Amino acid sequence: MQQSASATFGVSFRWFGACRKLALVALAAAALAAFAPQPARAQGEGEDVAPAAERDVQAADSASGDRISLLEWSFRSLGWFYGLVFLGLSFSLVALFVMNLLAARRDNVLPGDLVDGFEQHLNAKQYQEAYDLAKADESLLGHVLSAGLSKVSQGYDHALEAMQEVGEEENMRLEHRLSYLALIGSLSPMIGLLGTVSGMIASFKTIANTATGTPNPQQLAEGVSTALFTTLVGLALAIPALAAYNLLRNRVARLVLETGIVSEGLMSRFQKPGEKPTGAA
Repeated sequence: MQQSASATFGVSFRWFGACRKLALVALAAAALAAFAPQPARAQGEGEDVAPAAERDVQAADSASGDRISLLEWSFRSLGWFYGLVFLGLSFSLVALFVMNLLAARRDNVLPGDLVDGFEQHLNAKQYQEAYDLAKADESLLGHVLSAGLSKVSQGYDHALEAMQEVGEEENMRLEHRLSYLALIGSLSPMIGLLGTVSGMIASFKTIANTATGTPNPQQLAEGVSTALFTTLVGLALAIPALAAYNLLRNRVARLVLETGIVSEGLMSRFQKPGEKPTGAA
């Protein structure tokens, strides 16, 4: 999963570099169009020329009225489609992070109360009570111990094999839930790249549709801002998603390994003297 995510990011950044060059070209065209000198009109051609002071006041009022905030500009640039997609990914990322963080707590994987209570029942040779205690616990250790204790009558090797199977199944379940974080980390820059390409197409379409004169700088800026904002939001979602995935995956792997060591230590009293186990939990 980590290799596929890294390969996906490599392709994304190569495409992003190419699209960034196109964005710079479009920005340069917009700047030239905005600041290009306009031909002066001669007075007396039937047009009323306003005084300079009045024109300055009108320009200032127009500029202050058209000024928008950064948040409003970002929503306009993203549009309803990319806005809804990124909003859904954001909520999913937060929900998955909280769920996996709670699932990776030590109390939910390797509770200390279960270890102490199970060991006390084994020392008192209360095997049925120990089995009931482990069976009632929903943690990873509880599933592993109950599976091993249910097979201990068939031999220590059978108990270890049952513990190993249950441990692998529970580990797969935890990693499967974690993989959705990596999926969001891989999809977000791809969606951002899609927005980059569509925004650049819109900008170049504006240039292509301008038969004479210079293209409208505002329409060019809209396409370029869509391209850049989608890329920005995609990367802003992908970076924490992949960071959370790798951190939680390492934590889960460490807890699963510790669970195997603790469960094998608790069940080792059922091993006959001189008997060598064929597997480990």
